[in-house]
Amino acid sequence: MKNHDIVIIGGGPAGMAAAVAAFDSGVRDVVIIDREDNLGGVLKQCIHNGFGLHKLGKELTGPEYAHVYAQQVRERGIKVYSGTTVTRITSDKIVTATNTDGILKIQAKAVVLAMGCRERSRGALNISGTRPAGVYSAGTAQKLINCDGYMVGKRVVILGSGDIGLIMARRMTLQGAKVEAVCEILPYSGGLTRNIVQCLEDYGIPLHLSTTVAEIHGSERLEGVTVAQVDQNRAPIESTRRYIPCDTLLLSCGLIPENELTLNAGIELDKVTGGAVVDQFRQTSIDGIFACGNVLQVHDLVDHVSDEAECAGASAAKYVLGNPSECGRITTCAGEGVRYVLPQRVLLSGEQVSLYLRVREPQTGVKLVVKSGERIIKTFPRLKAAPGEMEKLDIPMSLLSDADKTLTVSMEVQ
Repeated sequence: MKNHDIVIIGGGPAGMAAAVAAFDSGVRDVVIIDREDNLGGVLKQCIHNGFGLHKLGKELTGPEYAHVYAQQVRERGIKVYSGTTVTRITSDKIVTATNTDGILKIQAKAVVLAMGCRERSRGALNISGTRPAGVYSAGTAQKLINCDGYMVGKRVVILGSGDIGLIMARRMTLQGAKVEAVCEILPYSGGLTRNIVQCLEDYGIPLHLSTTVAEIHGSERLEGVTVAQVDQNRAPIESTRRYIPCDTLLLSCGLIPENELTLNAGIELDKVTGGAVVDQFRQTSIDGIFACGNVLQVHDLVDHVSDEAECAGASAAKYVLGNPSECGRITTCAGEGVRYVLPQRVLLSGEQVSLYLRVREPQTGVKLVVKSGERIIKTFPRLKAAPGEMEKLDIPMSLLSDADKTLTVSMEVQ
């Protein structure tokens, strides 16, 4: 049994930022456990630019952004257990992991969960048809092309308009493939506006909304797909079915936080986000266990992942150095037009609290209203709001001193 003050699970952008923040907050015994051989997580395969604009003030590629934080980890001498997979976390913060040397057990004073998320697979989508080669998740195709140098196909259909799918539409085009269509089952795109413009519109790639892949065709290799428009219940409309010849289908149908370890530790999960229920310091329902990054909620920008991870890392260090006194708490909930609000609990501590949320559908000319009972705490006007872009609401703690036990955030048309 080894002993460490803070154990961070995951060596991606969240894990590295949390480790640096914990170290800089005064705790020197910080370790990172990562199942891959090198730090960086998904950033290693994201060779496109657009990273670091908010956080670092310059535009970098994914590997460049990862290098900045990996360098900070090395400069501080933070120990990294690479090629090591965590298999279990207990409520008393014992971390069990395995690598080529055998079984590793660590007793931690605080744990930060930063395991990231995985893509939704074909099996979870229930697409009818055969099971030929040529069907990939968008992230798998990205890794094969950018890291391993394999071209996955020449005629491509993409299902889902998440950011990874949009970026891969551009990537496949730049590699010489023909992207026949991007199909989205919802009546709006789930990606950032800048990605829709830069990845689809700039390259003349068609985006078909309220459309899904109804059937997959092919024996050994994918030969084509049947797409169809969907009704209000998202069921294919038979009269709109049409066949598109292709040899590759990429799936970009959402991300699922990797929370098996979290669940087995007995930590409360949010049914909407798929991540842990946390307070504004990113502490979960178990004292001393914190969560950040895409394992907590799926982010649009890695810059925001780093911000959240720094909060979790600094909070873990504060927990190790001395547990703060108990204070009052408020529960947050999503109101009309809002899908979820995070954090789910607000402790009445600090100068302000930042609420993060996603709306249910795109709207223009709206306002986000924070209420305590029938009393309006604060209103945030927005020219537009979309599910693909996370909203951040900063609320001074002084406005919450006499609030009820519940804060409700809703979207109203101005």
